[in-house]
Amino acid sequence: MARSVRLPLRTRVTLLFVLVGLVTSLALSLVSFLVARSYLLERRDDVVERQAVTNAELVRSQLASRRSEAFELISTTRTEQGGFAVLHLGREDLFFSQDLRFTQGAFPAELLRSTIDGVSSYQRFSLGDDTFIAIGIAMPSVDAAYFEAFPVGDEQRAITVIGSALVIGTLVIGLISGLVGWAVSRRLMRPLVRVTEAAGAIAAGGLDVRLESEGDPDLSTLVTAFNDMADAVQSRIERETRFASDVSHELRSPITALAAAVEVLDARRADLPDRTQQALDVVSSQVRRFDQMVLDLLELSRLDVGITDLHREDIDLAPFIARIAQRYGSTDVRVEVAPDCSGVVNADKRRLERIVANLLDNARLHGGGATRVTIERFASASGPAHVRLGVEDSGPGVSPSERARIFERFARGSAGRSRAGGTGLGLALVAEHARSHGGLAWVEDSPSGGARFVVQLPEGGRT
Repeated sequence: MARSVRLPLRTRVTLLFVLVGLVTSLALSLVSFLVARSYLLERRDDVVERQAVTNAELVRSQLASRRSEAFELISTTRTEQGGFAVLHLGREDLFFSQDLRFTQGAFPAELLRSTIDGVSSYQRFSLGDDTFIAIGIAMPSVDAAYFEAFPVGDEQRAITVIGSALVIGTLVIGLISGLVGWAVSRRLMRPLVRVTEAAGAIAAGGLDVRLESEGDPDLSTLVTAFNDMADAVQSRIERETRFASDVSHELRSPITALAAAVEVLDARRADLPDRTQQALDVVSSQVRRFDQMVLDLLELSRLDVGITDLHREDIDLAPFIARIAQRYGSTDVRVEVAPDCSGVVNADKRRLERIVANLLDNARLHGGGATRVTIERFASASGPAHVRLGVEDSGPGVSPSERARIFERFARGSAGRSRAGGTGLGLALVAEHARSHGGLAWVEDSPSGGARFVVQLPEGGRT
């Protein structure tokens, strides 16, 4: 079943303002249009009725003495521009038109019959593209009927103009409502944006980040709750970090004593039976592993609390890696620098040495040793250039499901769990040191088989 797409909150607030603005303005525009239309038409009807009655009275008053001059009487009747009139004499059953272009045939037949039968009538009708109001006035005292047609084009045009103006006004109000909604939503979202930025900063390690106080009482509750939560998180993390650091530090003394005792026993190794020598080897290797784990935990603790400073300098990776590989017994590893890469990074030399040493040691323990070290340049349009250091091995590789978790503390891949040695902290230190430089660390498949561990660091040699 397809999931419905939910619009962002800012968009929904804006659309709500637009909807409310459009509905409100549309309702007001409709009411205004109906009121204006009704007023104009009623006013027009009143004017038409008064004028028709006035003209009919004038014709009736003169018709009694000048019946034979009916054509002259209707011809001199004043009508509105565009209107016309017709006079009907009952006894003679004759029609006389004011304008020969508009005879009795221009009027609705129903209105003619009703008025001639003695009932004054009113009716709207169309003649071509024009609309008229027809009024028939019965004059039984002189056995006649008067008909007059009034054009309503001006009123129709006025109503059309009013309707168009209201439609445009509705659209403008909708646009203004959208702009107001967007501005209001931005203002409403501003505290949430600050909360998001502060939460991101805390997640990135800035545990001392807090929100500034707000004047709004509703927002001040949010600020207080967020800052209290941040204080609790910072206190708990610092407490756990201090605990790990204290435990690691306290373990140094007994480990040193154990190491000294193991050295004494190892010095008298020839006097010990074979089974005791094997046990001594196990104890010696585990003490060394335990000592290395404590050192790694202490280093991670210092990284967590941020007490280790960065002393950056430009370092040429190729000779630097060759020296470290020689020091750690990986003399046969190849170091390849891409043609477009200077191979210079801006990093802390001690931390960079730890990164390279841990990657070589990880390849030795779990991948049959490093087969190649690559140095490549990576540049993006949105940021500064970086150098990618890749250490390849010929081991079984790392499955995609384990690639994210393998850089966590004490995490081991399926290949690492089947082998002795290592502390489970080496790759975690690699990731932490890379992150402290503003870089990244990840693992991918090697082109020649096995795994390829990549560390991305800022490029050096820039002015």
